[in-house]
Amino acid sequence: MSGRVMDSQCSSSVGSRTTIGGVGNINSTPISARIESYEGGEKKCISDVRRTFCLFVTFDLLFVTLLWIIELNVNGGIQEQLKKEVLAYDYHKSFFDIFLLAVFRFAALILAYAVCKLRHWWAIAITTAITTGFLIVKVVLSKLLSQGAFGYLLPIVSFILAWIETWLLDFKVLPQEAGDEIRYLSVQNALDREPLLHPGPITDGQFYSPPESMAGNNLLTVQY
Repeated sequence: MSGRVMDSQCSSSVGSRTTIGGVGNINSTPISARIESYEGGEKKCISDVRRTFCLFVTFDLLFVTLLWIIELNVNGGIQEQLKKEVLAYDYHKSFFDIFLLAVFRFAALILAYAVCKLRHWWAIAITTAITTGFLIVKVVLSKLLSQGAFGYLLPIVSFILAWIETWLLDFKVLPQEAGDEIRYLSVQNALDREPLLHPGPITDGQFYSPPESMAGNNLLTVQY
């Protein structure tokens, strides 16, 4: 009778220890997975949100280039207009400087945020300020507005794209990367606070049955 009771106690104790060890493993596994996933993301060239920003900067250059090529075609052919706008450049009539402004934005932003992986807003602040100032001065002093729809379209598109890039970096890229880094540090601290070794299952040899009392057996015999 006492042997069966002790066996049941042993099995329940082992089961409880196993459950405790399993809980510890379950709690540590997601933390380790999050650490490994973040470290894997850090090994990439750039984060996903920064890659999206760089794609938009590339779109800015391609879209302004496409509009400029269409403008050259509409006004009398690409070759003739290239001679007028590039070789015989006139600040008051040429769209070539707006194209160069898009090239400047592309080169500066890709160098700063894709190659150097800068985590500050000063680079895009410089490009946006230069773009805004140049376009305002050109629209006021030049004669672009008298050259049809492209005289309105190219400056407006270039101005809007530059400010969209600023918004993407300042409100999407930098805050999300800072939040990812904070979460990584908090998870790493939580992982460091966990015990390195969990208690293993207890063997049956650690439990023993006390010897039966002879006085108790004699008393039962006399009473019977």
